[in-house]
Amino acid sequence: MADPTAQTAPTASSDPKGSKARQLLGMKGADSGETSIWKIRLQLMKPITWIPLIWGVVCGAASSGQFVWSVETVLVSAACMLLSGPLLTGYTQTLNDFYDREIDAINEPYRPIPSGAISIPQVATQIIVLLLAGIGVAYGLDTWAGHDFPMITALALGGSLLSYIYSAPPLKLKQNGWLGNYALGASYIALPWWAGHALFGTLNWTIVVLTLFYSLAGLGIAVVNDFKSVEGDRQLGLKSLPVMFGISTAAWICVLMIDLFQGGIAAYLLAIHQNLYGVLLILLIIPQITFQDMYFLRNPLENDVKYQASAQPFLVLGMLVAALALGHAAVA
Repeated sequence: MADPTAQTAPTASSDPKGSKARQLLGMKGADSGETSIWKIRLQLMKPITWIPLIWGVVCGAASSGQFVWSVETVLVSAACMLLSGPLLTGYTQTLNDFYDREIDAINEPYRPIPSGAISIPQVATQIIVLLLAGIGVAYGLDTWAGHDFPMITALALGGSLLSYIYSAPPLKLKQNGWLGNYALGASYIALPWWAGHALFGTLNWTIVVLTLFYSLAGLGIAVVNDFKSVEGDRQLGLKSLPVMFGISTAAWICVLMIDLFQGGIAAYLLAIHQNLYGVLLILLIIPQITFQDMYFLRNPLENDVKYQASAQPFLVLGMLVAALALGHAAVA
């Protein structure tokens, strides 16, 4: 009997335009039928994953309380988004695909590396170029901001190191369901937030601690991604949460972490008298819970992508609400 969790490459006749778009975005279920090396390189960088990092920069600029609208600040913000999204997230995703090629050969054999659409030396070159470009842009942003200590460069280097130990042996943090997913959640929420905040303001411990706390909600989001590769993880002995606890229990862990830690942030906003923002954040959590019940908890293997598309917009809007509250409190 066929494994119901196994994924198969979509056929060319099913939806050619949709398949091409999914492929270029690096989405689940996109085959490697593309022959253009540049489109293959883009697929490895998974543009769909850049969005939360770019949004994190926006949140950081908002939480600084010192962003002022001008052509110059918009261009500098765009450069920081380029750093967090296409360059360093692209580096991270390419690196992850490089070290996950054995898992992908089981779960998604049609992806660029296991299918042979791109060679290993070409992948290695892409990783190095993206890393060096990211560090260069980070240093340029530090220069523009006039930092005595190159904070954004340090964040770029630290984030790049975290990406490496997340994907590569011997540490390979992703083998540990808790530690690996928290590292992923922090990379998607805290690191770009810190970069955006440091670009326009002074990074402080309040922002560091709160965004690391918020990253615990990101841990729940990161676990959602583990459901698509549960069969390969099980075969290779990777201790993802769905493998360790089972599909149903892991799904409940996901949603509880997402909701409870966001709720904790809302409670903090109320405690510092940012009442309007605290209530707005609570209102944004409610539709997340609704979509969790409608889609994810009922069938996490089939509905993971549908759940992310429906519920995550409320998560990212909640991040901005929290950032605006912190920026308002900073200048009050």
